[in-house]
Amino acid sequence: MRQGYMISGEQASVRVRVQGEQAFLNIKSATLGVWRREYDYPIPLRDGEEILDHLCTGPLIDKTRYHVEYAGHTWEVDVFEGDNAGLVVAEIELDSEDQVFEKPHWVGDEVSHDPRYYNVCLVKHPYKEWRD
Repeated sequence: MRQGYMISGEQASVRVRVQGEQAFLNIKSATLGVWRREYDYPIPLRDGEEILDHLCTGPLIDKTRYHVEYAGHTWEVDVFEGDNAGLVVAEIELDSEDQVFEKPHWVGDEVSHDPRYYNVCLVKHPYKEWRD
């Protein structure tokens, strides 16, 4: 999966993602936390690749996404590459912020409120530059 950002502002980010043979335009609110407004639209693959190559601010985000079923939920586990190599983030989509779920033993700290982990921030401040 490759994704890049055309806009990352105070209100929202606009990104393009190419995943296999599909491409998407995504708009996401810039609010912190576990709930954000998000809109995802399929676009032609060729358009997605051209936008990534010519209109997105570099560097691009490269990652492999795994879907892991656990206790009735699907976890999206992203393994990052390139400047963000070594970073692994697991995410779950819930129906509400207070929905109870079982946390797998392989999930680490909760980072939903730490903006460093947001993909839009990983472009400007990649994982390889983080200090403890």
